[in-house]
Amino acid sequence: MERTKSITRLLIFSILCSCSGSTVRILEEPKHSTDNYSSKHYAYSFSYNEDCEQPNWVAYELLKSELEMNYKRTNRFLEDTLVITGTANNLDYKNSGYDKGHLAPAADMMWSEQAIAESFYFSNITPQLPSFNRGIWKRLEGKIRKWVVKYDRLYITTGPIFNSYGKTIGENSVCIPTHFYKIVLIYNDTIKQSIGFIFPHMKCDSDIFDYAVSIDSVELVTGEDFYFLIPDKLEEVIEKEYKLKYWN
Repeated sequence: MERTKSITRLLIFSILCSCSGSTVRILEEPKHSTDNYSSKHYAYSFSYNEDCEQPNWVAYELLKSELEMNYKRTNRFLEDTLVITGTANNLDYKNSGYDKGHLAPAADMMWSEQAIAESFYFSNITPQLPSFNRGIWKRLEGKIRKWVVKYDRLYITTGPIFNSYGKTIGENSVCIPTHFYKIVLIYNDTIKQSIGFIFPHMKCDSDIFDYAVSIDSVELVTGEDFYFLIPDKLEEVIEKEYKLKYWN
């Protein structure tokens, strides 16, 4: 199955990628320049924010066939050596009161031993309140896996939002996000739809769709340019609004 995954991604590269020198970009990645540090692991891409010691964003493709849980969680959180400036570490989170929150969830990576191990790198981790991480954030992750069963393939991008830079944890001064976002894209031969979510970083008991927004709204808040590889006219339609009939 992992070989099939690699072949599939190469096909997507050939159709939906933009190359600048040796840089290859894929559909779920926001637009970024070589000035912003970014890298790729086996199952996800990321951009790292050195000032806040956590990702700017994490992006990955999820296939229905990857929902098979062939491997167990390692629960071994590791500094990411791909980040040459260094990442946060376990000591930063010790006794902080915050979970080491995954952006690309471990449950989406259990199809591959390498993918599940790399999902515990701190390039995929951000501080999250337990009531948030184990609550509405977990509920949305579960909902996305149900959508993958329905649509076979989704493109997912997620990250923290900082409306202020007040509170930090650890010797590396890991910033506490004020909000989190997640965007999801269906892009196949028959359906091209997207939906975004922006959550305050707190316990949220409401329905996840109370926090649903358009991709344009997420771009406005984050300053990111999502889905820039899609033809402009189609991108405009996809990002302008979400249609609940595809998601509810």
